[in-house]
Order: sequence, then C-alpha cells, then structure tokens
Amino acid sequence: MVDVVVVGAGPVGLACALELQRAGQKVLVIEKGALVNSLVGYPTNMEFFSTPELLEIGTHPFATRNYKPRREEALDYYRRVAENENLDLALFERVNGLSGEAGAYVVHTEHRYVACRFVVVSTGFFDTPNGLNVPGSDLPKVSHYYKEPYMHAKRDLAVIGAKNSAAKAALECHRNGARVTMIVRGPEVGPTVKYWIRPDLLNRIKEGSITAWFNASVDRIDERSITFTDPDGTRTIANDAVLALTGYRPDYGLLRSMGVEWDSDQARTPLYDPETFETTRKGVYVAGTVCGGLHTSRWFIENGRFHAQRIAAHVGSLNQAQ
Repeated sequence: MVDVVVVGAGPVGLACALELQRAGQKVLVIEKGALVNSLVGYPTNMEFFSTPELLEIGTHPFATRNYKPRREEALDYYRRVAENENLDLALFERVNGLSGEAGAYVVHTEHRYVACRFVVVSTGFFDTPNGLNVPGSDLPKVSHYYKEPYMHAKRDLAVIGAKNSAAKAALECHRNGARVTMIVRGPEVGPTVKYWIRPDLLNRIKEGSITAWFNASVDRIDERSITFTDPDGTRTIANDAVLALTGYRPDYGLLRSMGVEWDSDQARTPLYDPETFETTRKGVYVAGTVCGGLHTSRWFIENGRFHAQRIAAHVGSLNQAQ
C-alpha cells in the first residue's frame, strides 16, 4: 500500500509526486508510456516557448545553453529530477480504473491492483488527438503527431490545421523539400500563432510556395489523394501523407473510470475545488492541463506545476485531521 498514486509522469505529475513525497507521503507514479511521455512525442529539437525557469519543478534549476530550452534538454532535466528525488515510477503500465473510497482506494492497472489512500490524476491531453472522423483517416499515412520533416521531402504533404504546431510543421517541411498544402477549417492562419512564426507562414502562402485552402474541411483520404470541400466546391488533390494537427483532448474514458466528473459546458471541464484541486470524488485530485478540459490552452507546465503544492498541502491537512 502507498499513500498516494499519481497517474501520469509528465512534468506536473512529477511535480505532484515530489511535493507529496517531501511532505512525508509514500508515492507511486504510474504512467502508461515513457517518462514525460508527451515530451517524447514532441518534434525533434523543438524549442519551448518558455524560458527554463518557468519549466522548473521542485526548485531544481534547469540549466540550458540557450535562452529557451529544447525538447532534448527538457527530457534530460525531468529525468534527472525524478532520479534525484528517488521517485517510485511504474512506466508503461496503463491505469484502467479505481474502486473504493477516500482512505481505502484501489487503483486498477493492466498488471495489478495498488492500494492507496489518495489519487492524483495528471494525464494531460497530448496522447488523445482530435480525430478527423472521415473515410481513410485511419490510413497509415495519416499522423496526428509531427516529429521531423525529412521523411516528407519530395512528397505531397497535407497539413490539417493552422495553429502553432501546424504552422511550424508546414514551414519546416516546406524548407526540407515537401510540397505542402494546408487545409484550414477557419478563415485564416490562427491569430494566436506565435509572432515569429505567423508572418513567415503568411509570406510563404502569399508567394505560393505553400498552398493554403481556408474555410475548408476534409471529406475523405485515399492512398494517393485527399478530397476536401471549401466555399468554391469539392477538390481532390494528390497526396502522399497527412499531418492532422487538429489538437488534442483529455482522455475522458480514463477520467470516467477514475470517477472524475466534468461540467456540461462546451469545455467539458473536470469538476474540482479551485483551492485544493480535489474533485467531486473525495480523495481524488486533478492537476495540470487536464484541469482545463477541452480548453487545452488554459494550463501549461508553467502554471500547472503549482497545482502540486496545493494538493500536497490539502493531503497533509487531511492527514493531520485524522
């Protein structure tokens, strides 16, 4: 038996684990993938938008050679934090459900049952992409994750979406020899795209080196083509690969299995106490980006890491009360 099970070994999950452990709790972190699994899935050499001090957890300094750290530096940083704090990690073990009640919970994984008193769900959203839900969207050539541009050289590539990830992928693939077409549901490149990326993309579209179709939606995907509809009608163009960078969402199936309820609003926001982050199921907490529901831009590592201190303080107060 442990005191607290933390579900998710991302930066915020690790922050929760180390704060709880420092407060005297016996903690087990269970993660269905690799350590900081979402960062593993980020593009190679991706540069964070934030400076290193905003990504630090547990007062561990984040040293970097650059003004803003890259993916590989972050992976190394969080691994070293986990090692220095001697966190108990169960990686590549999927959580399937939760039974019992506060003080006497049992976490069900694919391999075992873990008895605990409290549970923290910090699962983010990056592992659950928003699907296209059209014929052919399950073809091997369709991916919801962009890693690097080189495999797309000299190929017809469709990028679905026009926010930060899609904009950057389109530019990098274009500069590495891909013939890029963007299919965008809205009327323009997203106004929230970073100020050093958006003008570059707009200029490439204006000069015709990247083709963009706006107010468009994908109808079907075939082995050698993609069909979409825009205000002028339906078009079918040559296509070798699709990057469907249409955003991500929390794993609501997992939340339901943990007894976490959410609001009926459009964001499907988990219901929790904003002071303690305890959900309507006593003894079960949420932390990090999962707290925003479908509003995935509300919480980041920068502000989500502070959820750990609130949760640790509340668990500590419950222990004193008992």
